[in-house]
Amino acid sequence: MASASASASYRCAACGADLNVTAAHLFPAGLYFEAGNKGTLSFAWMDESRLRFAPEDRIAPFFETRNYWGIQRKRTLISCDACGCLLGHIYDDGPPVMDGIGQLGMGPSQVIPRHPRYRIKIKAVAAPAPPPAAAYGKQ
Repeated sequence: MASASASASYRCAACGADLNVTAAHLFPAGLYFEAGNKGTLSFAWMDESRLRFAPEDRIAPFFETRNYWGIQRKRTLISCDACGCLLGHIYDDGPPVMDGIGQLGMGPSQVIPRHPRYRIKIKAVAAPAPPPAAAYGKQ
């Protein structure tokens, strides 16, 4: 799995470009998302100056999870700005923007504005290298 220290930055696996995003920007590991999280890392923030974005709006059936499916898919493709390699997508199933109990008091729903979730494929990014170990016992 791609785990790393909070200060080291992830890189594009295709070209090695620094994406300026760290493990500190990841959502907690056990957080539930309607579109799933299999084989991906979910970031709350990404440096948009290092990425390219392209809207994707297609009408075709899709099934991400049992609770996240439909006919029309609207999402944004995320690519590396340096080489153009597809890194992942932006989904609208992040935490709700509001802290209340939701529409009609029934809890959060897609009607409520949500924070974006940057869903990046694990294979598309290179995990940051661990910090070099200090020479133990050498002076």
